[in-house]
This record gives sequence, structure tokens and C-alpha cells, in this order.
Amino acid sequence: MKKILLLLLFCHVSFPAKHSLKFFLTASSGVPKFPEFVGTAVLDEILLGSCDTNIMKVELKQEWLKELLENNPQQLKWYNAECSENLHNDFKATINHLKQQFNQTGGIHILQRMSGCEWDDETGEVNAFTKFGYNGEDFISLDLKALTWIALKPQAVTTKLRWDTDKAKLNFYVNYLNQTCPEWLKMYLASGKSSLLRTALPSVSLLQKSPSSPVTCHVTGFYPDRAMMSWKKDGEEIHEGMDHREILPNHDGTFQMSSDLNISSISPEDWSRYDCVFHLSGVKEDIITKLDKAVIRTNWVSPSQITADAVIGVVIGVLLLTVCITGVFIWRRNDNDSDLQTLRTLHHHHTTQLTAAPCED
Repeated sequence: MKKILLLLLFCHVSFPAKHSLKFFLTASSGVPKFPEFVGTAVLDEILLGSCDTNIMKVELKQEWLKELLENNPQQLKWYNAECSENLHNDFKATINHLKQQFNQTGGIHILQRMSGCEWDDETGEVNAFTKFGYNGEDFISLDLKALTWIALKPQAVTTKLRWDTDKAKLNFYVNYLNQTCPEWLKMYLASGKSSLLRTALPSVSLLQKSPSSPVTCHVTGFYPDRAMMSWKKDGEEIHEGMDHREILPNHDGTFQMSSDLNISSISPEDWSRYDCVFHLSGVKEDIITKLDKAVIRTNWVSPSQITADAVIGVVIGVLLLTVCITGVFIWRRNDNDSDLQTLRTLHHHHTTQLTAAPCED
């Protein structure tokens, strides 16, 4: 749990034997423009919902969960109360106590808790856990069998001794983690099963900025996010000249990822030996895209590809601009001679008809 971060995965591919329901809670002190408390619930790596002390209520991320909790309003009420009041106040008091204990008067301080339960649907075994981190390091965890706290660093011994005497807190964790958490986990799995098992195959594109740039294999529109991507040469995975990027969410709930291949040392006749291979967990067949210059999409255009129509268009544009400038120059001349004034008026009238649109542009 080193340096626990509130960076969460969003999806899952299929139902494995083991399932988990986890809660990530974070309290902060000294962080400007950031909520004092943030909570997130995750089912098998799927984001269920989140809350913080700015919005003061739980925001559900899955439609099936919204429907479920509409029929279980007490559960949603409990979540909202925990976020806006109970956990917020408890974490705030704890982080203030730790600051005093360590004589920390200023700066940024972070208290985090990861807790939850795991259930094996084949054996029926349930394992629960809760662990705290402070300022990016493991701090203290709970041994649910021995009903005692374990100090994960010397500075946590004082907190361990104090929490061991708090029987109400211990009883809460025992009941919540061993009973409530597994019940909710099974309830969520049963309710969201049809949604969680869906898959969506992606579209694949080969992209390149310029002839000397790496070739990017871009995959988008896949679901869930359990996927792998690689470049292969003659069927063997290669690792040099690669740049894999993380999986990112799309606005429609699907995902995208990409991988770059440095082609500077690859001769044109060897391109056909390279493949971009995408594997989506739960799908038997990999999606294989051969490195082929004919299918690469790029915005780069060589000078030889500039068409005659484009040249003519530029010439016409220059001529129109010249006429426009000439018309403006004649219109602005300050000449008292009546003949020149008449000429200027006539010329301006004529050029205005011809060049009104270019002049306005």
C-alpha cells in the first residue's frame, strides 16, 4: 500500500472466482482548493461511486447501482451520512491528532484508508482488511482475527495502543468488514452482472506525424479495460524501440490505448514483418494489424503532393488581394482635383463590386 493514490480503475472484463469490494478514503490538510475528505467505492476494479466534502453526497457511477439503491434508500442514506459527517469528522480528528503527535504545525498532510472484503465464489471464503497510510507511507493495519491493531512503522505504536483500547471502533470494523461488506459485495455482483460481463471490440488505426516519426498503433472503443498491447516481429514480441501508454477512458464509457514503434532502424522491405497486437481479456482472438505504409493515417503532406489546383488557388488569392489593396489605396487618396476625384469614385465602385468578399475577409 506504499504511497496509496486515489487513482482508480474503471472496469472489469468478466467474473473471476474472487471478487472484491474496496473503499478508498482520503483526508487532507493544507491542500488548497481540494476537499478535506474524499471517498470512493470500487467493485472488482469498477468505480461504483464517489463523494467528497464539496458536494456532500454520493455520486453513483453505474446505472444498475442507481436502480438498486432506489430500492434500498437506507443504504444510500448511510453512504451519504458517512461521507458528509461521520467519516469526515473522524478522519479530520485523526489527522489533527497525528499532526500534534508528530509536532507538525504546517505543510501538507494526507491520511488514507483502504478497506474492504474479498469473496471467493467457489470456496465461499471471505477475507476482510483495513489499512491506513499517513503522508504516503503505510501506517497501521487491523488484524481482524486477533482483534488488534498492527503498527507498520515505529511512529504508529502510540496510535496502536490508543486504538486497541477503543472497543467500539474494533467492534464496528469486525461487523462491517466480516458481515456488511460481504453482503453488499454479493448484492452488487448479482445486480450488475449483466452490465459487467459485456465486451466491446475496438477500432485500430496506425498513425504517424511525419515519415521520420514513430508509428502509433491506436486502439479505441474497447470495453472492459483489461487489455494488453504489443508490437511483434515475425510473431515474437519486441521490447526495444517501444513506448506503451496507459489505458484512458472515453466519454462513452469505453477505453483507448496506444503504443509507439520507432521505425528509424527498420528498412522498408522489413515493415511487413511487424504487427501491432491487441488482446482483450475474455476474447479469444487477438486483433492483429500489420505495419503497412498504405494504411497509415497522417496529416503530413510532401511538397510533391501539392496539386495544381492548390497552386492556382494561391495565385487567384494573391491577385484578389492585390485588387483589394489597390481599391483601398485609391479610396484613401486625398486629391482635390475633380477629375481624379471622379476617377477615384468610379474605380472604387468597380473594385468594390469585384472584391467585396475578399476585402471583408
